[in-house]
Amino acid sequence: MRIGVSLLILSLAPALACFFVFAVWLPSDMERYRDYGEAESCATGAPTEEWEDCLRTASFTVDSTKITQSRSGSYRATLSGAPFWNGTVAFGDPGPLLRSLQPGDRVTATVWRGDITALSRGGVRQRTSEEPRDEPQMTSAIGTFLGLLAALGLWFGATRLTGPPDRKPLPWAGYARPLLIALLTACAGVGLPSVWLGFPWWLVPTLVVPLMVCTTWLVHRHQPQPRYRDRRARS
Repeated sequence: MRIGVSLLILSLAPALACFFVFAVWLPSDMERYRDYGEAESCATGAPTEEWEDCLRTASFTVDSTKITQSRSGSYRATLSGAPFWNGTVAFGDPGPLLRSLQPGDRVTATVWRGDITALSRGGVRQRTSEEPRDEPQMTSAIGTFLGLLAALGLWFGATRLTGPPDRKPLPWAGYARPLLIALLTACAGVGLPSVWLGFPWWLVPTLVVPLMVCTTWLVHRHQPQPRYRDRRARS
C-alpha cells in the first residue's frame, strides 16, 4: 500500500508539469513568436532603451567566442560596445557566422525586447538561442510525455492500492520499462518529424495518446496473467 500511495503522490508532479506546458509554456511561446514576426523596426532617431517592443539594430565588438563541439556543446560569443545588452550570447550551433568570428570583429545585432536575437556580418546572419522559434510541436511532445507519464504512475499506483493483497505487483521489466521506452520513442518519433514537416502542434498528442493506449494493451496482452496464492493452502 505504501508503494501505491507513493506512486499516486509522485504522479502529481508530471501532471502539474503537463498542465503548465499546455496552459502556460506553449501559449506563451506561440504568442512570443507571433509578436516577433509582427514587430516593426524602431523609429529612426528614437532614443535607445534597454527593453523595446520594436526591432533595433546595434553594433557590437566581439570580445571572445567559445565553440565546444560535444554532446552538450556550448556555442557562445561575448559582445561589448553597445549602450545596453553587452554580455554573452548563446547559439544552437557554430555556423554559419560564429565559427568565423574573431576577437575585435564588428558585428551587427538585431535586438528585440532586451534580447539579441541575431548577429550578422558581411551578409552572413545567424540567429541566437533567444530568437523566438515556430517549434510548438516539441513543446507539445514534452507536455504529452509528462501527461502520459502521470497517467502511467496513476495506473501503477491504483493497481497497487485496489488489487487483492495476494496479487503479485506489475513487474518493472514486464510493464514499466517497455512502456517508458515506448513513451519516449513515441513522443520523440512524432514530435521531431512534426517540427521538420511543419505539422500543427495538436497533432502530437492526437497521435501519441492512441498509440500509447494500443501499446499498453499489447504489453498487457502478452504478459502472463497474475497468479493468486491459494488462501486455503495458507490456512
